[in-house]
Amino acid sequence: MPTRLMYIAAVLFFSCLAKGQKNADEIIGYYMSPDESSIFKFYKVENKYYAKSVWMKRPSRLDTLNPDLAKRTQKILGSVLVWDFIYDGKNHWSKGFVYDANKGKTYKSKITRDEKGNLIVRGFIGVTVIGKTEYFVKVDFKE
Repeated sequence: MPTRLMYIAAVLFFSCLAKGQKNADEIIGYYMSPDESSIFKFYKVENKYYAKSVWMKRPSRLDTLNPDLAKRTQKILGSVLVWDFIYDGKNHWSKGFVYDANKGKTYKSKITRDEKGNLIVRGFIGVTVIGKTEYFVKVDFKE
């Protein structure tokens, strides 16, 4: 009897773990930027989530405002601009960073996924009250 209880407990534990992992990976995909000038590919490496630009209206645009002078001659297209997000549960990712190439600034950030699958990205300095929210719409895109 104790063996059967342990088996049931293990099945329930791993079922919950798998469901949580599925929800975490729902951020993976392609999203249009708020100004519709670029598309980002969100992906996972180990247990963290990242995004890079995979399409831009101006694909040859350089990262001229980057505080790292060595990066100012690099194209923004293909660059990782969102990094180190971890899944907190209930369609929420946090403890990551977003680089805004339009300002040359990096912000702490959190991401929430709405009921339509779009992303609500809140970038901030220090505390979330001092920041800006942007909406990224999920799109079908083929690289």
